[in-house]
Amino acid sequence: MEWLMKMNLAIDYIEEHLNDEISYEMAADLACCSNYHFQKMFSCIVGIPLGEYIRRRRLTCAALDLQNGKKVIDIACKYGYDSPTAFNRAFRSIHGIAPSFARKEGTALKAYPRIRFQISIKGANEMEYRIESKPAFRIVGVKRSLDKDIETNFRDVPKFWEEISSGPVIGHIVALMNGEPAGLLGVCGTSDCDGSWNYYIAVASTLPCPDAMTEFQVPACTWAIFPGKGEMPKAIQDIERRAVMEWLPTSGYEYADAPDIEVYFDPEPDHGGFEVWMPIVKKG
Repeated sequence: MEWLMKMNLAIDYIEEHLNDEISYEMAADLACCSNYHFQKMFSCIVGIPLGEYIRRRRLTCAALDLQNGKKVIDIACKYGYDSPTAFNRAFRSIHGIAPSFARKEGTALKAYPRIRFQISIKGANEMEYRIESKPAFRIVGVKRSLDKDIETNFRDVPKFWEEISSGPVIGHIVALMNGEPAGLLGVCGTSDCDGSWNYYIAVASTLPCPDAMTEFQVPACTWAIFPGKGEMPKAIQDIERRAVMEWLPTSGYEYADAPDIEVYFDPEPDHGGFEVWMPIVKKG
């Protein structure tokens, strides 16, 4: 399938540059999606962030280099570590031993093979969705800058929700809601002119933006919308994972250049139903 071919081309690029600088943007271009969506798809499918996969692959190769007699300082430099100390710490975190012990015959090491994407047949569980084309709409709320490594954002975004939900700001945001989609929104992957990512906790609104808040124009787009309900954040993470792993590959669509949207129908996101809005475009 074309989708699998593109993802495997991105992995080929990563594997060819394990001892060089890896551009997430280049990998995403090969997968024909944005950097943000490529990292999100990778994490959903593989179960670990892209940065962690690269780290494990490099340290797998480093163990082989050590067994072939190469010097620790040369290997540390080869795989992008600033010092033998930093390399030693990373090597121990994967293999459980210092690099110097890896040369000894009979030493147990860990290997993380390269991945390859392929079709896997799983249980035929139904998945409810609908496809809707929406005009551009404006959101108003609060914004948090995201890291270029999605692994960091997995930790930071839930903390952002906790911070906002525990104070009066969430009520002020909800009071501005007068548009569609009707709900409290988590809008992720938006980009400033410098290419940096942002995450908004916001509502669709045509009202004036308060000084303490910010606004963003969500572009006109076609959306695959997946409803859900359950214990948070597990319920929404499961829907997002299934949308990427089970629905997208055989849908005839691919990611569009627009943000992901979470729609919460209760001001307390831990309760009530939600929808996941995936931006899509027909494959060319």
